[in-house]
Amino acid sequence: MGKQDKPLSASTRLRFRGGRGQTLVARLDLPDEGEPVSYALLAHCFTCSKDLKPLVNISRTLASRGIGVFRFDFTGLGESEGDFTDTNFSTTVEDLLAAVDHMRSRKAAPKLLIGHSWGGTAILRAATDVNEAGAVVTIASPYDPGHVANVFRDKLDQIEESGQARVSIAGRDFTISRQFLQDLEGESLKESLRNLNRPLLILHSPDDDVVSIDNAALIYKAARHPKSFLALDGADHLLLEQEHAQYAANLIGQWAEPYL
Repeated sequence: MGKQDKPLSASTRLRFRGGRGQTLVARLDLPDEGEPVSYALLAHCFTCSKDLKPLVNISRTLASRGIGVFRFDFTGLGESEGDFTDTNFSTTVEDLLAAVDHMRSRKAAPKLLIGHSWGGTAILRAATDVNEAGAVVTIASPYDPGHVANVFRDKLDQIEESGQARVSIAGRDFTISRQFLQDLEGESLKESLRNLNRPLLILHSPDDDVVSIDNAALIYKAARHPKSFLALDGADHLLLEQEHAQYAANLIGQWAEPYL
């Protein structure tokens, strides 16, 4: 941030326009003292929010290491405006790029891109359009964007026949539309990974029963060097144990330091 900008508190609530014009809500977590050495953009998982406890832990741990972290709710989720039914993988990527534009406007363009699960898959797609990014991190991310359909595979026929269906994800109901599935058709990360041209860190747990660790292997194989893969042994998909989230954050901070 430039000296002319208004000082921000350790955690500041922000608003910005998403990829389709909706107002999205974000948090910018900063070190308690001094200016950040750099900034990171942190993307949450499918149907989650910026305030998922593990993401808050990761963000604050990175902030304690001197990295300012911008985390936000995708369209139709958390505090952000919009109808989730109208969203898809493409709009998720658009929201990420809108967040980058907003960070640029605050003289805080992200040098580090981090995505959890679906957010990590979207980060891999968006990264090539973020010139400032010097490094990319995925946490428990699917190699195939279409993997998310496994969460509601019992509703796929109804979605195709009726145009949409109500599905239950982590105890909450969401409407998934046919356009969401159509947007996933033909989606592949091969080209994005081939053209990433940035250091990549892949974090994944061998105990992940939502997105298997095979996805990490596929991402690693498709990406070019420099690339690193570290196992989050014993962690669940969401990193619900605080020690796992902090461990992941410290790994990210140490790994990313040369690139920031």
